[in-house]
Amino acid sequence: MIIDALTNMEFYKGLNERLYKGLKFLKETDVASLPVGRYEIDGDEVVALVQAYDTRLADECRWEAHYTYTDIQYVVEGSEKMGWNTLDGVVKTEDRPEDDVYFFDAEGDHFVVRAGQFAVFTPQDAHRPGLAVDGPAPIKKVVVKVAM
Repeated sequence: MIIDALTNMEFYKGLNERLYKGLKFLKETDVASLPVGRYEIDGDEVVALVQAYDTRLADECRWEAHYTYTDIQYVVEGSEKMGWNTLDGVVKTEDRPEDDVYFFDAEGDHFVVRAGQFAVFTPQDAHRPGLAVDGPAPIKKVVVKVAM
């Protein structure tokens, strides 16, 4: 798991080519003006999902993981609390392999991601996005799915 600001994206250039493509898309595209939807960056290997919704209370958010894709979760407008833990010791509650999403009962650490910041969750990370910071509020976010 990585938490950082998009202004530091060059530090990740040598880490993974597809991950860097996703960060470059976020940096070079006016994502604030993009409508909600799916945008191919590099076929199905790197895809951006533009989302707009209200953050939710903790009991409305589930822990999840993806085994095929790494998520870059970039906040465009607003702020969102996210949770993180390793998959060690969590209990799987639901499998949806057709969507590459698996749900868990878990506990973990939480942090706030603000506009201009991103969090990277790899296939070994359980994460809990969508949490309200001080109460439900609108957010615009781009989730870049990076095939691993």
